[in-house]
Amino acid sequence: MSAEKATTSEQTAIGIAHSKLILIGEHAVVHGQPAIAIPFPLVGVESVIDNVPGAVKIDSTFYHGPLESAPESLAGIVNCIKAALRELNLPCKDLLIRIKSSIPPGKGLGSSASVAIAVIRSLYAYADQQLSEEELLKLANISETYAHGAPSGIDTLTITSGSPVWYEKERPFYFIQPKTDFHFVVADSGRMGDTRLAVESVADLFKSAPKKIQASLNKIGEITHQARRALEKASKHLLGKTLNEAQKELEALGVSDAGLNRLIYLARREGALGAKLTGGGNGGCIIALARNEEHSRQLSDKLRKFGAHAVWPFVLRKQN
Repeated sequence: MSAEKATTSEQTAIGIAHSKLILIGEHAVVHGQPAIAIPFPLVGVESVIDNVPGAVKIDSTFYHGPLESAPESLAGIVNCIKAALRELNLPCKDLLIRIKSSIPPGKGLGSSASVAIAVIRSLYAYADQQLSEEELLKLANISETYAHGAPSGIDTLTITSGSPVWYEKERPFYFIQPKTDFHFVVADSGRMGDTRLAVESVADLFKSAPKKIQASLNKIGEITHQARRALEKASKHLLGKTLNEAQKELEALGVSDAGLNRLIYLARREGALGAKLTGGGNGGCIIALARNEEHSRQLSDKLRKFGAHAVWPFVLRKQN
């Protein structure tokens, strides 16, 4: 565990985690197709643990109080904490866990996974124990199962990574090496999505119209392969095209709504090479590919003026 991810002192232990974005492949990845996710370092989570006598307590913007009295919405992180303490052979007492997050929840940015990873890292730092990647992913997925029902696993994998991740269920993942800088703009619609409900809605559609939905899922899979080639061959225009084509299929799956569509169409009108929703959809965020750094700034300004709740321009850097 690197020093930048977790630190400890006699009284305090800290764990941090950045966020993530699904570049392409959301929803289809749950049904066996590939997806590409990218680290999103502009927002993240810090978990600080202090030794405080008494019951384990959580101090956060979404809940303050004893672990055992936490609301049902926090069942994932509660069970994740308990499992980590069992692995560490620590009693479930005498801890104050302070969680500070700049990730807006319900926006497809991996908030629940980032919280879990930061908390796990802080617990292991507190116990002065080494944390393997395998153990981290296993514990974090406890929380993700509560948050998303049947999580793909891509959130936890990408949040622990510094590179874009190519992910397929039950297949080896690998890291993609972009061959140029790609300038993106992420815009928050201001409305929360519910990934679990969105995943369930696609599953219900699949039951009612299996051939039609399978065709959309297969198409997203094909597009995702093209997107990987675009990243590896430094083809911005091809990547933009794949984002637009993926959005068309996501609309067919019923997971894009009018608010997201308005932001997407504005981004395209203002010259984005491609734009689509990112994450579960029906709320949350969009991601747009700008032509260059200057265009990224211009596009960000336009989206803010159009009413986006928050806008983050960022660069996916070239990797050797």
